[in-house]
Amino acid sequence: MQKVFVGLSGGVDSGVSAALLKEQGYEVTGCFIKIWQPEFIECSWREDRLDAMRVAASLGVPFCEIDLSDEYKKEVVDGMVADYARGITPNPDVLCNTSIKFGHFLRWALAEGADYIATGHYARVHHNDIVSRYELLRGKDGNKDQSYFLWQLGQEELSRTIFPVGELTKHEVRALAKRFGLPNSDKPDSQGLCFVGDVSMEEFLARFIPLKPGPVEGVSGKRIGEHQGAALYTIGQRHGFSVGGNASVRSHYVVSADTKGNTVVVSENRADCERKEAYLTDIHWISHAPTLPFACVIQARYREAPIAARVQKENGGISVRTAEPHIFSPGQSLVLFQGDTCFGGGVISVANMR
Repeated sequence: MQKVFVGLSGGVDSGVSAALLKEQGYEVTGCFIKIWQPEFIECSWREDRLDAMRVAASLGVPFCEIDLSDEYKKEVVDGMVADYARGITPNPDVLCNTSIKFGHFLRWALAEGADYIATGHYARVHHNDIVSRYELLRGKDGNKDQSYFLWQLGQEELSRTIFPVGELTKHEVRALAKRFGLPNSDKPDSQGLCFVGDVSMEEFLARFIPLKPGPVEGVSGKRIGEHQGAALYTIGQRHGFSVGGNASVRSHYVVSADTKGNTVVVSENRADCERKEAYLTDIHWISHAPTLPFACVIQARYREAPIAARVQKENGGISVRTAEPHIFSPGQSLVLFQGDTCFGGGVISVANMR
């Protein structure tokens, strides 16, 4: 019997994942991953752990806990804060998946005798027999698909990972939770980052980055308002600053944010922060590097509608060109797809060409 360590978050998706795997004949162990929480924020991790324990008990499977607090603080939170301080907007969910769930947790589970790990992600793993490589596919539920956050996974991770709810819709998962009699079947989906809790990102970052008000300028260079700290803003943002002494109720878009000069530039014209090209760093191909140029669709943000693009070599690096202007925010993940297949992606560096 093959052993699977299931990352039980306390939520319904991971609970159903464990139940399905047990039903399919796997030897299941439920594992709660403890991550770092700052002392100044009250988070729900204790309740989540209790829910995870209840799910394991209801399924009659062993339960264990792995404390990855230090690793999470160093590799996810510290990296996120450093990026914000440099004026770029990172994606901590991608960092968490790469470093924690499919990094430290996977390695620990394998060392403990597991054959696989499983999570409640809405994504699918497919083995392409023709090229003898594993592929990452979108989840069947287009509204819940989480492949965007998994673009940094590779062959080793995918060969050892199961996504049991990837073939299901959220509605079907809820129905299964009730059929299995899971104690958390009606638990709402989690929102946002746990370690931030109920405080705003501004309040959180203020604990780690010196934030002070500064000028909001129009594209002409004239001061037209005030912001609360340049590190808080990303290209395309429309809130969090004042214009003309009032909260910005008209559509002003952040064109740039200079953390060294503590200046934010905005425009009423959305086109001023749109580009047709983005340069990528930290390129990662999940199965194999495609021949460039490469036609695909891209997502520069989670849940945004995919847009057609062309990936090509340029100036010694990789760039992505789109037919229509788009907002690209440095630091964010840009993920590449053909159909349901996620080929990989990169981190947006600059987008300065129309």
